Amino acid sequence: MKFGIIGAGMIGRFHAKAITDMTGGTLHSVFDLNQERAEALAADFGAKAYSDMNAFLADENLDIVTVGTPSGAHLDPTLAALNAGKHAIVEKPLEVTTERIDQLMDAAQKSGKTLAAVLNRRFHPGLDAFKKASTEGRFGTLASASAYIKWYRDQAYYDSAGWRGTWALDGGGALMNQSIHTVDALLYLAGPVKRVTANTALLAHERIEVEDHCVALLEFENGARGVIEASTCTWSKDGHPARVQLSGTEGSVFLADEAFESWDFQNEQPEDEEIRATLMKGQEAGLGANDPSAINTYQHQRNFEEVVTAIHEGREPTTSANESRKAVELIQAIYESAKNDGAWVTL
Repeated sequence: MKFGIIGAGMIGRFHAKAITDMTGGTLHSVFDLNQERAEALAADFGAKAYSDMNAFLADENLDIVTVGTPSGAHLDPTLAALNAGKHAIVEKPLEVTTERIDQLMDAAQKSGKTLAAVLNRRFHPGLDAFKKASTEGRFGTLASASAYIKWYRDQAYYDSAGWRGTWALDGGGALMNQSIHTVDALLYLAGPVKRVTANTALLAHERIEVEDHCVALLEFENGARGVIEASTCTWSKDGHPARVQLSGTEGSVFLADEAFESWDFQNEQPEDEEIRATLMKGQEAGLGANDPSAINTYQHQRNFEEVVTAIHEGREPTTSANESRKAVELIQAIYESAKNDGAWVTL
């Protein structure tokens, strides 16, 4: 399938590399309101450059677009792409409110095109193994399900673009922007949340509207309790990994980025020895924890390949809009609780 990229900034270049490396897709075109920036990215990857959205979407050879604009500016270009008969893959979060996501889902249904999200952190062997253990019920009665994203962004990061740290275009702070992939992983592994209470704060940054630290207490539908702690003001030399931890009456698993800190079950299975031999902690920590440009592209590549495969097979991709909506719904509930002095909010 022939891909087009909307947004020729850092994320667009990231998408271009993943598309170039993928199976089943090639980079066809690039759109950016800034013609020079579109041409620069397109030239590097042998693609066409556009600064006119209508002309970009009118290209009959274009099959699917990726959207890498600021979070709160995903709605209009994605609607335009779907209405023009193109499939769309949208960066995290799909949009910053569930109402906007629902608009996009309605447009996709009417156009008969696939709308998918970038949930790239789902695509690594560690999370595959973790999901299998959860699906097979190996934790027994799940008691604890938590996520910890103790990352760091300096003031220069927020000052680098006027949209950063705004409700309108970032949709939130440490939780919505930096932590959404880990929140998605937590829900993917532990199931839906029943209700939440939360507190947010702006502790270490200036001239931003959103939080740089958040703590939420969760009650899951299955009865488990858990915590989400999200921050962009927790410095470390190498960056703390994003952690997802599940524990129950028959087992505990602690995942740090793509490696396990603990893989421990009461009832051993044949694959456990290999998992401990190949996927335990020992690699470098903190994928994007201190530097967002340090994130590698292979998970995006697999994400894009999954969407293309799903389109060919006539099914919903595993990174469907509905899947992406779940994390945004929970984050909205956390923000609502924080704005109301920690009142419990039922999802």
